[in-house]
Amino acid sequence: MNRNLTIAALAALSAGLLAAAPAAAQDKGASIKGEKERCYGIAMAGKNDCAAGPGTTCAGTSKADYQGNAWKYVAKGSCTTMKTPKGMGSLKEMKS
Repeated sequence: MNRNLTIAALAALSAGLLAAAPAAAQDKGASIKGEKERCYGIAMAGKNDCAAGPGTTCAGTSKADYQGNAWKYVAKGSCTTMKTPKGMGSLKEMKS
């Protein structure tokens, strides 16, 4: 009986960790101290905080690196100084 209980407890723990993993991966700016702003075109594929265009549900749904319609939170005043292979970060949505 103890073995079955242990297996059930491990299964429940594993399921809980798997469910929490996406939330932990997307801190949505929680790690940024002070004011923050949305910066478009700087997120890597699947690492956006929100807004990734039609057909997406929000955080973690961008399909391409530096997607112009996907944003990530950054410290206020730093967005337009961030350089990517596709140009600078933008405070407004851009075409990809």
